Amino acid sequence: MEILRKCSSLWALPILLLCFFNNNGVFVDASHKVYMHLQSTTSHVDANKVHRTGYHFQPPKNWINDPNGPMYYNGVYHLFYQYNPKGAIWGNIIWAHSVSKDLINWIPLEPAIYPSKVFDKYGTWSGSATILPGNKPVILYTGIVDANKTQVQNYAIPANMSDPYLRKWIKPDNNPLIVADKTINKSQFRDPTTAWMGKDGNWRILVGSVRNHRGKVIMYKSNKEFMKWTKAKHPLHSAPGTGNWECPDFFPVSLKSKDGLDTSYNGKDIKHVLKVSFDVTRFDHYTIGTYDTKKDKYFPDNTSIDGWKGLRLDYGNYYASKTFFDSGKNRRILLGWANESDTVDNDVRKGWAGVHPIPRKIWLDSSGKQLVQWPVQELETLRKKKVQLNNQKLNKGEKVEIKGITVAQADVEVIFSFTSLDKAEPFDPSWADLYAQDVCAIKGSTVQGGLGPFGLLTLASKNLEEYTPVFFRIFKAHDKYKVLMCSDASRSSLKNETTMYKPSFAGYVDVDLADKKLSLRSLIDNSVVESFGAGGKTCITSRVYPTLAIFDKAHLFAFNNGAETITIETLNAWSMANAKLH
Repeated sequence: MEILRKCSSLWALPILLLCFFNNNGVFVDASHKVYMHLQSTTSHVDANKVHRTGYHFQPPKNWINDPNGPMYYNGVYHLFYQYNPKGAIWGNIIWAHSVSKDLINWIPLEPAIYPSKVFDKYGTWSGSATILPGNKPVILYTGIVDANKTQVQNYAIPANMSDPYLRKWIKPDNNPLIVADKTINKSQFRDPTTAWMGKDGNWRILVGSVRNHRGKVIMYKSNKEFMKWTKAKHPLHSAPGTGNWECPDFFPVSLKSKDGLDTSYNGKDIKHVLKVSFDVTRFDHYTIGTYDTKKDKYFPDNTSIDGWKGLRLDYGNYYASKTFFDSGKNRRILLGWANESDTVDNDVRKGWAGVHPIPRKIWLDSSGKQLVQWPVQELETLRKKKVQLNNQKLNKGEKVEIKGITVAQADVEVIFSFTSLDKAEPFDPSWADLYAQDVCAIKGSTVQGGLGPFGLLTLASKNLEEYTPVFFRIFKAHDKYKVLMCSDASRSSLKNETTMYKPSFAGYVDVDLADKKLSLRSLIDNSVVESFGAGGKTCITSRVYPTLAIFDKAHLFAFNNGAETITIETLNAWSMANAKLH
């Protein structure tokens, strides 16, 4: 995948305005340029530990981006990821490899795949893993073959199947498996999916691409041998005006259970999910629909918007995600990447860039209209000291501090309640064409309202010079209510605003307010605020860089800035131990 920087209008524009910037906010040609003067063979890991996470995945130093080919194999979780072994910026990308027994604590291994052959001499980019019959894992990945970024699809296999960690991988000489034909843009042809087997016994994969601004996923088929691939007559799916599609993912979800399904499953009572990473918007979008196996076509439901205004996995700093079926616990797991929002110079100075949000279990909501996500249960093993609040009322303008834990590295779960919806503000019709984040920028946490804003002030300094609020605000639109959830980084740091990306991320929460309650969970980890609204219906990840609210100088508050009194029914907060990254 290619690394771009995005920006959006924070005010009343009919569409999201996008531009390409470097981390200093300067317009650039969005290409895979390697900045040799910023490459380093010297570790800067000790230069700045202030914003390094404690329990989110990141290697000791250097740049990381996409999670690649995650899989559960013989009792071990494998995480492959895009990594620059020579510095804290994008470039020199290889497939790094770590393993885990619990998705939280990881053991790093030697790189699995790196440029070494004519079919990947200029790069080893993203891909996926598939478990073939006979319990044989195989990796499909995109290789870059020349300076023009011509992209082909390759495969790799374990060198030693008896090695429980699968440390070494072989790239056979019959690569590449797939080469783009004349109808395909060869420089936008990447990120093969996990393969699935159809009822006809043939394997299928998808590769992301674009033609005339129409994003698409190209289908390829192979026999059982997995070696001879032919392009299908038509894409599985495409959508006009969406731009290049990266990192596609296609998998079934159950209509009856929260359990996960194998990627090849195609029985009764299921829907399919098509997720793509939009190269232009830099968000992970998805639709829910029906996979017609006879036509090999995917049709989104009429409740799924097929474009930029559609559903997102996460409404914040979250991209290039990938799921896999965890057969050990019968669940589907989602992994993603959260880029830095700081400057390139600061990334180089501290010696690292990029983290992976906490792995999430995902399933189809009971409405059938959206996915639900929740941090894997294993994360709770890191919970240490706990504090609790019950039945705490917050009148307009009031806040209460949560003390007694390490609030810069914490897990917070809270249920808010209110007695009436009558004070919900009217939803301005002029906002109808805006993105939720634009409304959040207009109606921030300091703008007093009727029902909300209420929520948490995370990574806050004592006198609120810095803070990252995560909050709800409820509007009334005709005879319905709209719940806005925001994670607003605009006041997160006293650092110069012109050199740092501090957006007001937001999404709407599709939730029944009959019981007049809203739940929120926030994972706070020094420079990450990862939040889940209404049990995981809306998720937002923010990257922030406070200068005052660090370590034991950070504070955490629950607040209400609306006319309607809010009650904290229950609030549980835990100090979080560091994960082990040996």
